[in-house]
Amino acid sequence: MSAELEDIHEECGLFGVWGHPDAARLTYFGLHALQHRGQEGAGIVTNDHGRLIGHRGLGLLTQVFSDEQEFSRLSGEHAVGHVRYATAGSKSVDNIQPFLFRFHDGDVALCHNGNLTNCVSLRTELEDEGAIFRSDSDTEVLMHLIRRSSQSDFMGQLKESLNIVHGGFAYLLMTEHALIGALDPNGFRPLSLGRMTNGAYVLASETCALDTVGAQLVRNIGPGEIIIVDDSGYRIEQYTDKTQLAICSMEFIYFARPDSNIYGINVHSARKRMGKRLAQEHPVDADMVIGVPNSSLSAASGYAEESGLPNEMGLIKNQYVARTFIQPTQELREQGVRMKLSAVRGVVEGKKVAIIDDSIVRGTTSKRIVRLLREAGAAEVHMLISSPPLKYPCFYGIDISTTKELIAAKKSVDEMRDYIGADSLGFLSLDGLVDSIGMHEDAPYGGLCVAYFNGDYPTALDDYERDFLRSLTPDDRTRLTEYARETSRYADNEYRVQPAYGPTA
Repeated sequence: MSAELEDIHEECGLFGVWGHPDAARLTYFGLHALQHRGQEGAGIVTNDHGRLIGHRGLGLLTQVFSDEQEFSRLSGEHAVGHVRYATAGSKSVDNIQPFLFRFHDGDVALCHNGNLTNCVSLRTELEDEGAIFRSDSDTEVLMHLIRRSSQSDFMGQLKESLNIVHGGFAYLLMTEHALIGALDPNGFRPLSLGRMTNGAYVLASETCALDTVGAQLVRNIGPGEIIIVDDSGYRIEQYTDKTQLAICSMEFIYFARPDSNIYGINVHSARKRMGKRLAQEHPVDADMVIGVPNSSLSAASGYAEESGLPNEMGLIKNQYVARTFIQPTQELREQGVRMKLSAVRGVVEGKKVAIIDDSIVRGTTSKRIVRLLREAGAAEVHMLISSPPLKYPCFYGIDISTTKELIAAKKSVDEMRDYIGADSLGFLSLDGLVDSIGMHEDAPYGGLCVAYFNGDYPTALDDYERDFLRSLTPDDRTRLTEYARETSRYADNEYRVQPAYGPTA
């Protein structure tokens, strides 16, 4: 992940396996491949002949599962696991997943990737009806809905509940008899099915986890789909036909590992195409191209290849600096940046540098990177971003909840350039992003969610809508309201809950 994008996070990674003799250890390896999706906590629940056993804790996977005895206790041939970064819920072990529920008619494990937009309303309603929550995570809401459903069987209860929750979600559930995955009607979060040589099935947030455990990709789980894996194999069912693919474009820009494939598109290749398109849209007079480690390196190679400039290693990232490093003073904050990134004076001194990063969030890190390069003797620093300006918050599983956090929501490109101190600043266009990723042409924005860039949300914002509108200036609110009514590619889509931009009370 690039230096700037370390400021924002995606919620978590999911991994599940059915039918492997060492399910817990396999799940550990799968989660290790997904550690970039969440570093706050981790957990694994196994199924040993219908008996569910779990262990979870705060910290990295290696810290939570540091004792070999944990694996001997987590026996069974089936398992689900989770690595977490919180977008909803405080940093507490009570919020670490998978959640393990014990009922008189059988145990259930549940974990979730994403964020529910109507969680607050549902939770309030459930509490008023007598529900008692063990955590403050939005994940737990689904299980309360399942237990209150009037449907006669578990699958009917699950389908009914999935039609009540809104927003972005990829769920993994494990009962005594099956491993179940479910994706929201827009498919905001990726989920893939793989099969191992011994016949075991694996579900994972990214295909890199399938590769790690030696599983062959079978298929991607689509919007509105439920997959049920049991001893007889797997089957796919739909819980809704009101679907519209809008996978989070951030997965391609920086969340997913470069060796992952999303709907058949390799992430590294997509990022490289973003860099090539960026070079076409924003050529600069420079001596070299430098990528900000790590996720911007693919885009940098594309920019260098298209522009004919050498791709140099002008920034070095220290891979051993803890992400939780706390800097109580400005002086120590500056030192923290130097601990994470170092400019290579022997490479950049006296040179005109084109620096490639995948986004600008608050702008503070970009400003420090420009300063590092200038202190190392760079003659010119041109900042080039392989995505459009981040102007709007995400409500589907990324912790950007207000526009005030985003520098592009408050400043023009020229003002941002002046703030970070670069000689020039250029962003990839929205069309350039969509074309570079190359998703489904028959879906709005090629099947991507790009609301962070243009405010065109594919769903209603539910509990977030009022605060979001209040965070906008009157001009922005008017413009977005008109955009939603007249220009939105979702405006005539029957699957989009209307209105996304109503008047504030």
